[in-house]
Amino acid sequence: MSILPFPKTSLSKEEILASMRAARDRDVQWQNGRVFGLVYHVSDEIDELLKEAFTMFFSENGLNPTAFPSLSKFENEVIAMAANLLGGDENIVGTMTSGGTESLLMAVKTARDFARVQWSVKDPEIILPSTAHPAFDKAGEYFGVRMIHVPVRADFRADVEAMRDAITNNTIMMVGSAPSYPHGVVDPIRELADIAQARGILFHTDACVGGFMLPFVRKLSYPVPDFDFNVPGVTSVSADLHKYAYAAKPASIVLYRTSELRRHQMFVSTDWPGGIYPSAGMAGSRPGGPVAAAWALLNYLGEEGYLNITSVVMRTTKILQDGINAIPGLKVLSNPEMSVFAIASNKLDVYELADELSLRGWHLDRQHFPPSLHMTVNYVHAQVADDFLKDLTEAAATVRRPGVRKAATKLLVSTANALTRVLPEKWVKSLMDKASSMMGGDGNLPERMAPMYGLMGTLPNRGDLKELVLDLLDGINTYKK
Repeated sequence: MSILPFPKTSLSKEEILASMRAARDRDVQWQNGRVFGLVYHVSDEIDELLKEAFTMFFSENGLNPTAFPSLSKFENEVIAMAANLLGGDENIVGTMTSGGTESLLMAVKTARDFARVQWSVKDPEIILPSTAHPAFDKAGEYFGVRMIHVPVRADFRADVEAMRDAITNNTIMMVGSAPSYPHGVVDPIRELADIAQARGILFHTDACVGGFMLPFVRKLSYPVPDFDFNVPGVTSVSADLHKYAYAAKPASIVLYRTSELRRHQMFVSTDWPGGIYPSAGMAGSRPGGPVAAAWALLNYLGEEGYLNITSVVMRTTKILQDGINAIPGLKVLSNPEMSVFAIASNKLDVYELADELSLRGWHLDRQHFPPSLHMTVNYVHAQVADDFLKDLTEAAATVRRPGVRKAATKLLVSTANALTRVLPEKWVKSLMDKASSMMGGDGNLPERMAPMYGLMGTLPNRGDLKELVLDLLDGINTYKK
């Protein structure tokens, strides 16, 4: 890491803000709807409300509700409104968190500790479809819980019978997604939760993506399978406020069917000289801004506002999906229930397609198993759907044409795979080190990423891939002149 001297003198406000604006100018232009994910935007009017509510509680700390009862009021009311939206009754309790990952971490930690006390399980396991969010694996690594991944059906939804067969005496919880992030399809939650209830284990619905969207999609008469507390076997639900509730980051919730279950999420220290130290979730100090902004926006929009937004989003999703399916060689995977889906192809290299779209100013996440491009459609995309389809058509035509670069990429990927199967382990490690520096291990990602994703998606040794990604992550998160 290069050394950056600590500032000896102060800069002016104008200099600082100008430097920050210059740095931001290199970011993807989400304000114009050029990003299908990461940012959820409705309007400048709503952004102003969020900023005002956020900054009103800029300095307050949610760690101590006795000092800031306003934040406790806002949080409890957000939880109560969300519980009502998600089929809950007066027994539902919950906590606001910093995002979907923390919500899932808390759900896993709670299940582990509940199982320790109630069932004396020492080697806990959780059964989940292979499409479930990797935050579950992160939780398993953090909390010593083994994650049992079960392959999904051809439509990318959880395989009910395969998940039933995976249950053992160590199983403490099953998981389903509503919807899964990669393909936007809702798992058969009712069938899975029925199994969990019959076996006397917990069931978590990960509705981080759809929790504040699917209820309104259903109210608009689109078909939505049961997924929330209306299903008796569901014992916990997570839902992100900073996604389709359009609240300020970072904000999510995790809900539990009973307060008895939620108690296993909480931490209390009683013997510290500094006093009694309780915390409901992972964080100690908690920013008040996201709590206040979420409360403000739920009350500002209400059901009427969310229904209007959802109607626009679903119409836009239909336009995009029909347009994608009409482009030769492209298709939408499966039949997603809402506004999240994946673009795939049996004829075109979708990673090359993503590169071409990037050159035209669009940002789509790359996925694998199978290779696909992720689409999360939100309100702002209604303004740019036609522009996107036009650029996608042109990009597909470019990728369809043969070229030296595409042939070289294909040769690189196939050669690398062949070599990793036959060369000694030390040689493969040396090759991976060289590949890492070529593909951005120094913190500078290449303009075209198709070779990198092609290699990552097909490496036979996933351990090699993990090391390569760690190199990339290490390089990106290290200061360099």
